[in-house]
Amino acid sequence: MKDSSSIGRSHRKPDWKREAKSSAFEWSPYKSLLAAIRCYQATRDRKDVLSVIRWRLAVVRWRFWCVVGGISIPLRCQIGGGLQMPHTNGIVINVGAKVGFNCDIYQQVTIGDMKGCPTIGNGVFIGPGAKILGPIFVGDGACIGANALVIRNVPPGGLALAAPAEIRPAGDETLRISRPKPVAR
Repeated sequence: MKDSSSIGRSHRKPDWKREAKSSAFEWSPYKSLLAAIRCYQATRDRKDVLSVIRWRLAVVRWRFWCVVGGISIPLRCQIGGGLQMPHTNGIVINVGAKVGFNCDIYQQVTIGDMKGCPTIGNGVFIGPGAKILGPIFVGDGACIGANALVIRNVPPGGLALAAPAEIRPAGDETLRISRPKPVAR
C-alpha cells in the first residue's frame, strides 16, 4: 500500500486548496456545498444582523447544492478541511459522523446509520459504493475499497475490501436465476 505522502495527502494538517474553487465560475457542486456548510457553521451562533443574513443565505445555497449534486450532508456534520468528492452523486453522511481532513469520498458512499455513526480519520480514501456503518473508527490513511461494507474498526493505514464476485460455470444448478424468455416478433 502506498504511503500517504506519495498520493498527495497529509495526516497532519488540512489542505484547504483541495476545497477551493480555481475561479468563481468553476462548476463544482461539492466545493459549493462545502462552502455553504462552512459559512453556516461559522455564522450559526452569531446574533448580529449580517451574520443572520449570511446564515440564511448559506442554508439556501446548501439546499440548492444538495439537490444539484445529489448529496446528503447535514449542515451540522463535523467535516475536516480538504475534503474531496470528485463524483458527488448519492453521497450520504449522517449528522453524527465525524470526517477527518484531506479525505476522498467517491459516489454512492454512505457513512453512518441509525445504530451509530463512525469516526473517519485523516487522509482516508473511500471508494465508490462503500458503506461505513455503526459506531466504528476508520484510522488515518486507511483505504476503503469500492462496494465495501465496513462494520468493524479499520486500523490506521488499513485496507478494507469488498468480497470479489463469485464466478460459476454456465451449467451450475446450485443457483437458479430465472431469465426472461426472448419474445418472437
